Amino acid sequence: MPTKLVDVEVATTSRRNVPVVVLAATGPALGPGGDGIDVSDLTGKAGETVRHGESWTLGVGTGTLSDYRVAGAALVRALSGEDAPRTTDVLLTPDFDAEKVRAFVLGAALGGYRFKVTGEVAPKRVGSLRLVTGDTGFEEVLTSAALKAHALATATSLARDLANAPSNVKDPRWLATTAAKLAEKVDGLSAVVRDEKWLRQQGFGGVLAVGGGSSRPPRFLELTYDGGGSNAPHLVFVGKGITFDTGGISVKPADGMHLMRTDMAGGGAVISALMAVARRQLSIKVTGLVPCAENHVSGSSYRPGDVVRHYGGATTEVQNTDAEGRMVLADAMAYAVKNLKPDLLVDVATLTGAMKVSLGLRTGAVFTADDSLAVDVIDAGERAGEKWWRMPLLEEHVEAVNSEIADYKQCPPGPGGITAALFLQKFAGDVPWAHLDIAGPARSEKVYDEVVAGATGFSARTLVELAERFARH
Repeated sequence: MPTKLVDVEVATTSRRNVPVVVLAATGPALGPGGDGIDVSDLTGKAGETVRHGESWTLGVGTGTLSDYRVAGAALVRALSGEDAPRTTDVLLTPDFDAEKVRAFVLGAALGGYRFKVTGEVAPKRVGSLRLVTGDTGFEEVLTSAALKAHALATATSLARDLANAPSNVKDPRWLATTAAKLAEKVDGLSAVVRDEKWLRQQGFGGVLAVGGGSSRPPRFLELTYDGGGSNAPHLVFVGKGITFDTGGISVKPADGMHLMRTDMAGGGAVISALMAVARRQLSIKVTGLVPCAENHVSGSSYRPGDVVRHYGGATTEVQNTDAEGRMVLADAMAYAVKNLKPDLLVDVATLTGAMKVSLGLRTGAVFTADDSLAVDVIDAGERAGEKWWRMPLLEEHVEAVNSEIADYKQCPPGPGGITAALFLQKFAGDVPWAHLDIAGPARSEKVYDEVVAGATGFSARTLVELAERFARH
């Protein structure tokens, strides 16, 4: 790791003896370089790739940003295989602006992503693309857009790598130390990894309970980037880092359990976002917290009916050991509120199957009591090409979080995604807070747009865009 992505550059001249890609809009209508190409079999639909000898046509549809992401991804997939060219020139149409370049580069960088543990040689893939613009005065703007898009794609790719890694390798120690090693290579980013002894001394009862059934003990990762000075806002991102989830004593069905290697996708997104924020040197302070644990079944597993004391002293009545994500997030959120004094707290987790039912597999859920923050998250996602939908924190279910024998119930009755968010809200204090449930879009069974089967890296780009938005305020 990390997986190598396709390189992209912007230039004003084509190269000799390099395959050319001509863009085709719906109609079809061909862009520069299209003279002499037979359009009788073309539609211009986004992602339509057709080879014409040594050149290609690439459909860009009606020219929406989504169309350009689809087109970029489809092109890189088409330029793969035994006869894959080392590089190619893409002839941009005169209407290309920075937003379109960002969308196209994002699709191209991620569309060819591949994660496979194998002894075989990886199939060939185009190594680089040159985007050729006829507007010599616009090259610098487009180059800046391409670089940002590639940085966002790199964050998504790393989040995919971390989530795709098999759990016989990826235990809590591996996840935390791998992130720390990667952070060492990024200027301005520091990492601290705490072990189970520190967790016990500090009273991280949720993390210790969830990780207590595994022979591979939990860890707590803290990443810090401070690029803003004393007046800069401080954002804290908290990501669920469950490196494998059996469900514990409330064991999951066997079908689909192999996918639980991606149950730390929220933690992977936070790690990747911190790397991207630091690389882009944003004028802001951001801390990333990832409580890492493996939820396993053994004689030392925590039980339904247990009462667990979290960091800071609040207690939770355990009702289902498969609702482990909120247990570790509660500790990390309480730690952030007490010690870090954030201006904004955002947690990200593959938290509830309820959100997969409610919103499907391509849209993330946003829970927050702050209207402007909900808009900020959704807008950040739109800029990043990730879809979010705001869900309600229903007042009629607030009382259900209270327990008769502890402070809170882990699994209050009612709609599962909403009551999980209401539980987490108890640990956010008075800090502006948003909970992002990515159980649906964090992994995919098939290829679509710039997504490939497996971990998707969903939410990493949104977090980076959100940090950039607050850095501008």
